[in-house]
Amino acid sequence: MPLTIITTIKEMQDLSDTLRKQGKTIACVPTMGYLHAGHASLIKEAVKSHDIVITTIFVNPLQFGPKEDFERYPRDTERDKNIIEASGGSILFYPSIDEMYPPDYQTTISVTNISKSFEGAFRPGHFEGVATVVAKLFGATKPHTAFFGQKDYQQTLIIKQMVHDLNLGICISIVPTLRESSGLAMSSRNVYLSDDEKKQALVLHSALSEGHSLIEHGERKRAKIEQVMHDILATCPEFTIQYASVAEADTLATPDIFLENKDLVLLIAGFLGKTRLIDNMLYLSKS
Repeated sequence: MPLTIITTIKEMQDLSDTLRKQGKTIACVPTMGYLHAGHASLIKEAVKSHDIVITTIFVNPLQFGPKEDFERYPRDTERDKNIIEASGGSILFYPSIDEMYPPDYQTTISVTNISKSFEGAFRPGHFEGVATVVAKLFGATKPHTAFFGQKDYQQTLIIKQMVHDLNLGICISIVPTLRESSGLAMSSRNVYLSDDEKKQALVLHSALSEGHSLIEHGERKRAKIEQVMHDILATCPEFTIQYASVAEADTLATPDIFLENKDLVLLIAGFLGKTRLIDNMLYLSKS
């Protein structure tokens, strides 16, 4: 079936209400567009278990800082439409900025504690913008389930917390990060990287893998794990580290020594040239 394109909140809400009354299950895949195979994997995963899959495209100004790349963030709506259709998506919700944030708009959502570290420390206001826009997209699309990628790991925790705290009744499904054959995590911002920079960016995956291996072999001292990650990242002087850390996977707590039965997450962020890159890797306890 051809892709249905909706641009207003009311039309989207009305259609979702109708679909729900018909007994249809609805999934939402929120994106900022410039879709790649990682986004396609989210849509395909949603299609497996839902009658209707709504992909949203909205480059959200609230989650960009004043010196970040909102204006130059890559956009290609026609290409995006083709990827959504090829992946089995049913509906594209594509609102304007004025539709989402009219002149009298005054409300934001803040998820405290879990938003303060890592990305929250380096991008003040970012997660407030994320939580606000995701809540609005949920209000427009009225999904049963929403699908997000693991690459934005801290973001997934914040969205889960928001859904829980606000009793939204939406299941949040996290899909593992899709990587290029080299190991580089897929990202819309990879378009900014030169061929040489793409090779240099592999140092992130190497650092995560080495940290993960250390944990698998029994290391639980946070400082030792992080030192190994920093040492590997330092082999690429073009990469400027913002953080290279390990934390408890469910809370992002950073004790000096982790308990053996804790799931952990390794997290890296920094700049390669002018391009900001993030990546992560989960360690799941065997106990």
